[in-house]
Amino acid sequence: MKDNHFISVVTPVYKAEKILRELVKKVEEQLQKITDKYELILVEDCSPDNSWQVIEDIARNNSKVKAIKFCRNFGQHPAIKAGIETAQGECCIVMDCDLQDDPAYIPQLFDKWKDGNDVVYTCKEKRKHSIFKNFTAILFYKVFNYLVGLENSKADNNVGSYSLISRKVMNVFLRYNDYQFHYLMVLRWIGFKSSYITIQHKERYEGKSSYSFRKLIEHAAIGIVYQSNKLLHLNIMFGFIIACVALLCGSAIIYFYFANGFKSGWASLFVLQLFMFGVILISIGFVGVYIGKIFAQVKNRPQYLIDNKINFY
Repeated sequence: MKDNHFISVVTPVYKAEKILRELVKKVEEQLQKITDKYELILVEDCSPDNSWQVIEDIARNNSKVKAIKFCRNFGQHPAIKAGIETAQGECCIVMDCDLQDDPAYIPQLFDKWKDGNDVVYTCKEKRKHSIFKNFTAILFYKVFNYLVGLENSKADNNVGSYSLISRKVMNVFLRYNDYQFHYLMVLRWIGFKSSYITIQHKERYEGKSSYSFRKLIEHAAIGIVYQSNKLLHLNIMFGFIIACVALLCGSAIIYFYFANGFKSGWASLFVLQLFMFGVILISIGFVGVYIGKIFAQVKNRPQYLIDNKINFY
C-alpha cells in the first residue's frame, strides 16, 4: 500500500544533458513505490551544454518534474537552496544529478524519516573517486572537524550531500543567510535528530566531475572560513610561540656574548627575518580572507537569481 506523504526531490544540474532522462526515470521509479504525491525539482545552474533544453522537454511532458534555471552560474549549494525554497513536500531528498547517488536508496531514506529522524545522511562504503581525490577529502575533513570543534563527529568524507531532511529542517535551513555556504555543513550546524544509511557509491553515469582541483580548494576554504574563526586563534597562539622563542634566543645571544664573546651571524639574522616576514604575510592573509567574507556578507546580495521556471503554479 502506498504512503500518503508528499515527497520532494531536489537535484542541482550542471553538464548533465545526457544523464537527465535516465535520472528522472530512475527517481520516479523509486518514488512511485512509495507514493503518488511527489515532485522532482531540477535546478539548472547555467550549464554550458544543452541541459536546460533537455529539462524543458522533460518538464513540458511531465507536470511532476519542475524546473528552475539560474541566470548565471551560482554553484551547487545555492542551487540546492533554490530547490528547497520552492519544494512543497513534507520531506525533501537532495541528490546530485550524476547518478553516483543511486535513487534506489530513496525508500530507505524515507523509512528512516518515518522512524522520526529529521535528517537522514548517506554514508558511502567507498567513494568511486581517484586515490588523490579520496586522500584530499579525508585530509580536508580531518582539518575541518578540528577547526569547527567536531573532532568526534561521525560525519566524514564518506558522507555526501545525498540526504533527506524534514519540513522542520527545511524551514530552519532557509533561515540560514550566509552569502556562501555548504549544504552539509549547515545541516551539521543546525542539529536536529539525525541518522545514517550506508550506500554503495556508483560510477558516474556519463562524463566527469565539474569540480577541478582549484574549485575543490576554494570549496574547502569557504567551508572552513564561514564555519570557524579558529584560524585566527591559532594565528595568535603561533605568534605568541614565536615571540617566546625569539625572547629565549635573544637571551641566549646576550648570555653567550658576555660569557664567550659570541656574535650572531648575518645569515641567521637574515633567515629569522625572512621567517618572520612569511609569518606576518600569512597572518595578514588570514585576516584578509575573513574581512573579504564580511565584505561579501554585508553587501547583502541575493544568493542566486532565477531566469526561468517551469511547472510552478
